[in-house]
Amino acid sequence: MSSEKFELDGQFIEKKALKYEGKAKQVFATNNADVLWVHYMDQVTALNGKLKEDFPEKGHFNNLISNLLFDYLTQSGIANHWLANISETDQLVKRVDIIPIEVVTRNYASGHFVSRFDVKPMMPLTPTVQEFYYKSDALDDPFMNDSQILALKLATKEELTDLRIYARQVNEKLVALFKNIGITLVDFKLEFGRTADHQILLADEISPDTMRLVDQSTGESLDKDVFRKHQGDLRVGYQEVLNRLEQFLNQ
Repeated sequence: MSSEKFELDGQFIEKKALKYEGKAKQVFATNNADVLWVHYMDQVTALNGKLKEDFPEKGHFNNLISNLLFDYLTQSGIANHWLANISETDQLVKRVDIIPIEVVTRNYASGHFVSRFDVKPMMPLTPTVQEFYYKSDALDDPFMNDSQILALKLATKEELTDLRIYARQVNEKLVALFKNIGITLVDFKLEFGRTADHQILLADEISPDTMRLVDQSTGESLDKDVFRKHQGDLRVGYQEVLNRLEQFLNQ
């Protein structure tokens, strides 16, 4: 247990016991039941954890990138769980119960979409494709349709409508942002959670771990595909994304 503290809106938030450790983050309770302390680890995984390696500074990049993007979305009026950046690897978020559905938005064909439908990589997708997946590493995150989600009572019909609207709004904002810094947003995954009063908030993280990003000038990947495909040190691309975001957003 840590004695680390951070002042938030006049209240000192103190890190308490570890609640959960995932593939890339640790989540700690705090002295405020509605606030969680998130630590980004120096670890990268792929294929639902089947590939795993330690990468010094990787947590630093993901935390700072996610912090910038959540702050940008907050200023754009999109409700989310982010509260404050604590350090280069830690942030505070609102406590939510994660909905076990991954919402994937595809602007261009890549990854599983290419292999599943035998189409050319980077083919523009019009209209933009939205997909739902069941959040389960053990089951390899299977694709889900609306009736399956409703039958398993993972979300209501109204909530599914909200998830689609949120994902479209986030996509619009992020596509515009990345276009301004010379990057194409190919596709990305979002997760959402419910607050104690049943409000749905964008949650988890938004980083090159959860997006496919391609440099518009070189065509090079700036995301976790570099690790998946053994193309080099993913930190090079993550650093480039962070540099461009900081330069643009901190003008």
